[in-house]
Amino acid sequence: MAEEGQLEVPEVVPEQLSALGQASAVQGPALEEGFVSKRSVRLQRSFPLTAVIGQDHIKQALLLGACDTGLGGVCIAGKRGTCKSVLARGLHALLPPIEVVKGSYCNANPENPREWEDGLRAKLGQGEVPREIKDAPFVQIPLGVTEDRLVGTVDIEASMKDGKTVFQPGLLAEAHRGILYVDEINLLDDGIANLLLTILSDGVNVVEREGLSVSHPCRPLLIATFNPEEGPLREHLLDRIAITLSADVPFDFKDRVTAVEAALRFQDQPMAMVGESEELTDGLRTQVLFAREYLKDVGIGEKQVERLVQEASRGGCQGHRAELFAARVAKASAALDGRDMVNADDIAKAVQLVILPRATTLNNNDEQPPNQPPPPPPPPPPPSAEDEQDQEEEEQQDEDDQETPDEPEADQIPEEFVIESDGTVLDPTVMAFATNQQRALGKSGRSKSLIFSEDRGRYIKPMLPRGDKVKRLAVDATLRAAAPYQKARRNRAIAENKRERKVYVERGDMRSKRLARKAGALVIFVVDASGSMALNRMSSAKGAALTLLQQSYTSRDQVSVIPFCGDKAEVLLPPSKSIAMARRRLDSLPCGGGSPLAHGISLAVRTAINAQTSGDCGRIMIVLLTDGRANVSLGKSNEDPEAIAEGAPKPSQEQLKTEVLDMAKRVAASGFNLLVIDTENQFVSTGFAKEIATAGAGKYYYLPNASEQAIAAAASGAMADAMAM
Repeated sequence: MAEEGQLEVPEVVPEQLSALGQASAVQGPALEEGFVSKRSVRLQRSFPLTAVIGQDHIKQALLLGACDTGLGGVCIAGKRGTCKSVLARGLHALLPPIEVVKGSYCNANPENPREWEDGLRAKLGQGEVPREIKDAPFVQIPLGVTEDRLVGTVDIEASMKDGKTVFQPGLLAEAHRGILYVDEINLLDDGIANLLLTILSDGVNVVEREGLSVSHPCRPLLIATFNPEEGPLREHLLDRIAITLSADVPFDFKDRVTAVEAALRFQDQPMAMVGESEELTDGLRTQVLFAREYLKDVGIGEKQVERLVQEASRGGCQGHRAELFAARVAKASAALDGRDMVNADDIAKAVQLVILPRATTLNNNDEQPPNQPPPPPPPPPPPSAEDEQDQEEEEQQDEDDQETPDEPEADQIPEEFVIESDGTVLDPTVMAFATNQQRALGKSGRSKSLIFSEDRGRYIKPMLPRGDKVKRLAVDATLRAAAPYQKARRNRAIAENKRERKVYVERGDMRSKRLARKAGALVIFVVDASGSMALNRMSSAKGAALTLLQQSYTSRDQVSVIPFCGDKAEVLLPPSKSIAMARRRLDSLPCGGGSPLAHGISLAVRTAINAQTSGDCGRIMIVLLTDGRANVSLGKSNEDPEAIAEGAPKPSQEQLKTEVLDMAKRVAASGFNLLVIDTENQFVSTGFAKEIATAGAGKYYYLPNASEQAIAAAASGAMADAMAM
């Protein structure tokens, strides 16, 4: 018999828990042999999760996700060769088999008819529900997956036979009640990633398209991996995944040797290694099976929820998902240990796995904000032996007087906060763990924008054609739209004595392809080459342009240089990705003469519009290096006859400033980003450069002695901020 407040669970060998980083034990009788069905050959060839060296936090998170598939997903970040895919696939062997309704395309649970897919009840009739046992599914989402393949679409063959729209399930239907694995989720199309996480959070996939109106449950465990070096994962995607951990943990020499030996042995004798881990794997699978049954009975106390909220507030977590996910993790941890109430260890584990990776104020020594909760009072001194005896007598008296005893587990919280009020983590072990998360999950670059068109790029999804012409016909979508009407159209053709065709496609069935391709950024340097500072400005601009070209060699970025001096500006370096071409063009640097500032900005806008029209650029940044002084009108630069005529009035400073500000406003109206770098000495500065930045809705930097490194860093930072908007 289990103790009061405990649930009976099968006995598990301590090595099983240590292999997965668990620190607590469970009680209860063991299951009989043969209860768990045999695994498929594919499972037997997977590297055992219990044989993975280290990665205890990730193993804990995966095991908790196996207990509660509605946890919210587990994301593993790490560099190349850090065992991310092995960990994800190794969890599949721990999932117990599932009982499904025979004939269901989404693994419907026979015990929960309310979550069956549409039409299943009518298909089965009123008789007994047929059942079958099958392995939990493991479905991987490829990077090039389309929306049709993900959510489901029209079954062309069945629709043509039946003369009505027939639904063809997608990958989400196959993954229900199993594992949905996304490798390199940071490289997945943004629209597909948003759709995927929305459906998983709702728990149901609703398809309303092409004459379809179908819904089915979708509650798999999401496991995602990504390499931060190949691009960051967007902040809102990280926020919607419950647990995000890093596999970039340091290994000592002994652990590295053990890991290599295990990998080599698995390559030579995979079945033998799997057989050695079979006992541990079966015990953990049984433990997960019982935990799933007990999870619905696990409770969490009010004070424990308050502690999770306080920890999230101290860590500066945005929104409420941190504490919501943490509460589910704590309950899953209690169910895994066979308890019906969350305790202090579960709360601490939830803080480490969910809240710490989301914290934004770790090691922040700033003053505590007024809305932060006050720090807890110091713990009381330890009681003496006499006090303990008196306290025990009082507690015994209270238990005798009360008919219904209190449940102490409901109030069990950690004695100390994991995150201090100033955002500091005191425990060295936890601090090292938190630091690894922040370092691995930090921004490692900027995401590239996409250009949508109908002529070039990767096929994203079908769309209704614009106008009468279809540039790229989406054959699959066109056939799906025409499939339900083939039977009726064929009968109509026979009745009208028309020539019979294999497929009848009409204009209303036509669908065009929506294509997308990645596009880099264009940085246009507009440099004031007039006056005594011209040589230094041009030298810095040249170095910054070459620096950005070298940094963006693999990111499709382009650089252009437009100096303005004398009476007009000119495009010295057109938008280019070639470093050799940039060096040749930048060797000749015109300097001296007047300052046609308005014409320089105008020419930069025209260059940006031309580059954007050609479809090769996404975001465009105009970097203006100037002291804010203009003495050449826009009419004179454009060779306006009235402005260059003999005896033409000289424009006033107010007129020149108005022209410059109008051109700056045109930058903002065109949707381009503006960065103004003021190169004038502060004691003679007019402050007009800052007005230009304000009029163009851009950024302003005061760098009187700007070096090429400073200019390149400012441009890169401004572009990264613009990409994040």
